[in-house]
Amino acid sequence: MGNLSRRAFSLGAAFLALASSALSRVSPKGIRRRLILAPSSLGLRPETEGHVPGTRRAPAALLAAGLQAQIGAETVVPLPEPKYQFGAQPGTRIRNGNTIRSFSLSIGDAVYAAIEDRRFAVVVGGDCSILLGGLYGLRRSGGRGLVHIDGHSDFVYPATYDTKTRLGAVAGMDLALATGRGEALLTEWPGVEGPLVREEDAIQIGERNSLDPDYDKYYGDLVRTPITRLVVQDVLKMGIPAAANAALVRMAARNLNASWMHLDLDVLDQVVMPAVDSPGSPGLDFAQLSELVGRLLSSGRFRGVTVAIYDPEKDPGRRYAHAIVKALGDAFRLAQAIDGHRT
Repeated sequence: MGNLSRRAFSLGAAFLALASSALSRVSPKGIRRRLILAPSSLGLRPETEGHVPGTRRAPAALLAAGLQAQIGAETVVPLPEPKYQFGAQPGTRIRNGNTIRSFSLSIGDAVYAAIEDRRFAVVVGGDCSILLGGLYGLRRSGGRGLVHIDGHSDFVYPATYDTKTRLGAVAGMDLALATGRGEALLTEWPGVEGPLVREEDAIQIGERNSLDPDYDKYYGDLVRTPITRLVVQDVLKMGIPAAANAALVRMAARNLNASWMHLDLDVLDQVVMPAVDSPGSPGLDFAQLSELVGRLLSSGRFRGVTVAIYDPEKDPGRRYAHAIVKALGDAFRLAQAIDGHRT
């Protein structure tokens, strides 16, 4: 199962870590939720010249499909949509880099406020660049750690492509930026020492292309990091309960009791979810996604989640919006049910 099979975790040590962290866990039943709307397409390249990618419309579409009620959010905090620019911005070779930093700081403020108010932050975008703001808010609150659920590892950074010939797209480099690889503009944050997440504290679940012949060309550095990896082929083979447990054992071993989850909806197989920026196969189905997220959330080890990359422009009938909303609601209900059974 990726490089997880090359890590030997002591069951005894994991049990002790789980026991010692029990008091700092937050029961999914005991924390209320705040929905933060982050309508951004900043991290994506335009698919056609002059057209802003459609993920910025996702928060409104999911809200209209009943998201607030499905996840039981008490309040909704809408952030203003940032302006997308097609050309390079001053001082950066990242597309919309300056605007992404500004928007990330705004997301971070909203997430920090939610956590300080003992609310679980559900940040709905938008593209994957919103992860940076979510992690920034978490770090300001004293939390650390990341479970990155995504059909792609998003570990591109300047050393892996020619920055002179093209602008970088943050939606393909968010995990690299979060772990400190890339321009200082998006790797150094006020009040945070070091990267937003240490590589040892990051878990990537769902990469589907690791068996491709050109994978090493773009992501070879990833496999040589201490980031824990569960590629989707292994997740499907081992089953969702075992995959979730493997991630939680790693979190316990690292004493990650107040962490962040990132959910890129392209982890779903394109057969069931084509309305994303980069659909592909293999992937999860909606029931598997709900179970994975629900089992992880039931641990009480997370303070928030970013949900990204749904594109309503590829879903004119909003069929997939309703499926996403139901899946997220099912995940939170499962988390509560597991936690209730445990207690």
